[in-house]
Amino acid sequence: MFKVKTFNNIAQIGLDQFDHSYQVSPDVEDGDAILLRSHKLQSEEITAGVKAIGRAGAGTNNVPVEHCSEQGVVVFNAPGANANAVKELVMAGLLLGSRGIVSGIRYVDGLASMDDADAMNKLLEKEKKNFKGSEIQGKTLGVVGLGAIGSQVANMALMMGMKVVGYDPAISIEAAWRLSSDVKKMESLEALLSNADFVTLHLPVLDATRNLINQQSLQSVKPGSKLVNFARSEIVDGDAVVEALDSGKLAAYIADFPKPNMIGREDVILMPHIGASTEEAEENCAVMAANQIQDYLENGNITNSVNFPMAVLERSSTYRLSVSNKNVTNMLGSITSILAEHEINVIDLLNRSRGDLAYNLIDVESEPSQAVLDQLQTIEGVIAVRLL
Repeated sequence: MFKVKTFNNIAQIGLDQFDHSYQVSPDVEDGDAILLRSHKLQSEEITAGVKAIGRAGAGTNNVPVEHCSEQGVVVFNAPGANANAVKELVMAGLLLGSRGIVSGIRYVDGLASMDDADAMNKLLEKEKKNFKGSEIQGKTLGVVGLGAIGSQVANMALMMGMKVVGYDPAISIEAAWRLSSDVKKMESLEALLSNADFVTLHLPVLDATRNLINQQSLQSVKPGSKLVNFARSEIVDGDAVVEALDSGKLAAYIADFPKPNMIGREDVILMPHIGASTEEAEENCAVMAANQIQDYLENGNITNSVNFPMAVLERSSTYRLSVSNKNVTNMLGSITSILAEHEINVIDLLNRSRGDLAYNLIDVESEPSQAVLDQLQTIEGVIAVRLL
């Protein structure tokens, strides 16, 4: 029986993916896998038997990925599962940022003590000019990051009559196929910033993206443009944004990540990190993460890992070996030599690498003994060996 330890409240439909051969509970000790949402996972919570961690969401900044890689623990996320939820909130953000919706609502809430409907209507007719905004149709939206969410946002904006420019130096082939040909590709972030009336960010937090929007990059923004951030707080230098707002370089900042120095400003709209907070998104993320954990524990297949390469091999034998190792030369040769030494015939195999890590799936004709597994584990550079 496989054991999966859960943190946070995982959507029931995700938990239902596990059959009777799994024990799934927050009370699991020494589990084979961990399934979580926002819990800040500490290295000491990853016990020796853990082989996989599934994050029911897109980001994995709450998981010690580097430590996991050193231990051969595969970390999965759920890219795209919450894309529609975030896309819809981005559209709301664009509308809130272009019209006097928020200030208008606040004004009306302040009239709660008025009990004369006719007098209220006359007052509103007089004051509504103070909440006049502009339409997004015909405006240019700059999308930074054209992955699962960014590509949906770009396509949605086109449907709303906006012009769209995009920038993503690392766009995947899959993302490119999803993207409308009407999105104009920009060669640099600066070029995008200088051409967009609205800029929306859809990037993970990496060394290359941390504080990507900073004092220097904000010098390139089109005067009066509006910045939308439903990606990650760390991508934006908050002090630099406040400075740009104070100078009038930016007209508004709409974000899902409140910061103390921004709260209460008329030119800032802040939300409590609700981009993926829909029942549908939580269910989609839970199902995807659960299925990925199962496929890895049972078949060794890896899909949507943030630290190991994608490796999916249709099973052609009852016996399968999975070997994770450092990405060094002649590793596969060393593995197959040991199998040959013990007269274990290889039926099919897959070898993939990603950065400093490599991963092998090897279907064999007969069951390797524990002695063979131990010998494979002794190869210099091998991190983990499993018989599936």
